[in-house]
Amino acid sequence: MSARQIGRSIVLQSLYEWDFGGQRGNLDAILERNIKEFFPDTDERDFIKKLSSGVIQKMPDLDAIIVKAAPEWPINQIAPIDRNVLRVGLYELLFADRNEVPPRVAINEAIELAKAYGGPNSGKFINGVLGTIYREIGEPDKGEPTKKEREAAAGGKNAAGAE
Repeated sequence: MSARQIGRSIVLQSLYEWDFGGQRGNLDAILERNIKEFFPDTDERDFIKKLSSGVIQKMPDLDAIIVKAAPEWPINQIAPIDRNVLRVGLYELLFADRNEVPPRVAINEAIELAKAYGGPNSGKFINGVLGTIYREIGEPDKGEPTKKEREAAAGGKNAAGAE
């Protein structure tokens, strides 16, 4: 698992705890405790904090978009893990630097979080909601080659030149 994937997991776990507690308490303290416990030597501390604070700052917008994209699922009836996976994935899809996190990567990472932490249908649910939003914003990275396609075009070598 990459450092950023672990970072997203820590953000998700912290948001879940905060959300499950009625959004009371200090999310920054929860986040710090989880970083110390699960990823103390991380070089991705800035990424983790930026992602967490971005989700919190944009939460009213994120929740409104989720409600619109999944009208049959009132926000408070979505499982807390799925709700927070959607918030993280949607934040990265809409508000993160696309050079840092391309839209398809944001969606894929959210699906992986849902599979790891959610219920048996969480991955499909997250894929459906984020896929709908992705199409609504015009599929911004559609047609761009994937990493595997870029490597194949470069003769099977990665950016460092290794096979």
